[in-house]
Amino acid sequence: MMDKIKELREKTGAGVMDAKKALEESNGDVVKAEEIIKAKGLAKAESKSSREVRSGKVYCYTHNGGRVAAMVEIACETDFVADTAEFETLCKEVAMQIVSMNPKDVDELLAQAYIRDAGITIENLVKSLIGKTGENIRVMRFSRFKLGEE
Repeated sequence: MMDKIKELREKTGAGVMDAKKALEESNGDVVKAEEIIKAKGLAKAESKSSREVRSGKVYCYTHNGGRVAAMVEIACETDFVADTAEFETLCKEVAMQIVSMNPKDVDELLAQAYIRDAGITIENLVKSLIGKTGENIRVMRFSRFKLGEE
């Protein structure tokens, strides 16, 4: 059982008790337990959506030898979360999405299929980190630049 809890925690970032409860609920099936944790994380994210975000990062990403770049502002509730590796990774992934898919606004960006996993949207990617951190996280704005484009 401990091996399954460890595996589930590594895959989802869930706490020990959450992993244990999900495994009990799924009768030891790690795949089902992972789905349970994701569903609970999305529910947790929804409950946090009205909370104020006053911290975060402005993240810049360049691609193709400096020919395309994106700058994105992603906000969260505290500097503690903004300074985590997971938040930094989210910023990078969202900026890469912007460079690759050229969305026209934040709503379109959030609705897009994630370039690394078409089974989830960018909104779900953000919500999964909300579930892990317990803080509201929001993509505020972005700009995309491509050499020679106006």
